[in-house]
Amino acid sequence: MKRLFPDPMAEIDPDAAYAADRPSAEPRPWLLLNMVSSVDGAAVVDGRSGGLGGPADKAVFSALRALADVILVAAGTARAEDYGPPRLSDTARQRRRMRGQAEVPRMALVTRSMDLDLDSSLFTEAERPPLVLTAESAPPDRLSAAAEVADVLVLGEESVDLERALVEMGRAGAGVVLAEGGPSLNGQLIASDSIDELCLTVSPLMIGGDSLRIARGDDAGSLPFELAHVLTEDGLLFLRYLRRR
Repeated sequence: MKRLFPDPMAEIDPDAAYAADRPSAEPRPWLLLNMVSSVDGAAVVDGRSGGLGGPADKAVFSALRALADVILVAAGTARAEDYGPPRLSDTARQRRRMRGQAEVPRMALVTRSMDLDLDSSLFTEAERPPLVLTAESAPPDRLSAAAEVADVLVLGEESVDLERALVEMGRAGAGVVLAEGGPSLNGQLIASDSIDELCLTVSPLMIGGDSLRIARGDDAGSLPFELAHVLTEDGLLFLRYLRRR
């Protein structure tokens, strides 16, 4: 992988490129959003993001997951992308131990309906019980079933209060939360001004059609960011932005 900005380098390791110290965002954790998009703004191909990336994108994906204490994702995205539990290399686990982190990050699923496959590997093979973030309007029977295999947090009446959720994660010791979408969740994070860092992979594809963007929602936001680095490999661009506050 090559770095184009700020200081060009012919070769840089993704783990090193993203390993910068992140300042405290108290009273909540630092929130890093990682997404992929085509050059014309499409966030998915045939309903999934996987068709936009490649080996280099997977390397960045793994590097960012290795930094996180919690991976935050909408339940619908977890279903569409066939999520399993986080799996890290021995090297990544050792680095985490040296930083005082748990060996693997914890999954946190956002859902109002509690439409979860509790028999999936995301729950049955998890090294750490996932967090399920939901609202008071969720079906009680599904809440009870989820509580058998996950830690359930009820945050809000009709919708999940993400600001409260982040504060609760911080109280539990999380320093970095990695958000992985989908677009509706990202839109809520924009509306609450919760995003501290955006890592965006730009794929050299044009998709057309009516594909979703990386964020959507009723509450429009206009958050200024500063470009921190640009990497490239196999025609993809890897952009890292930091929130300008």
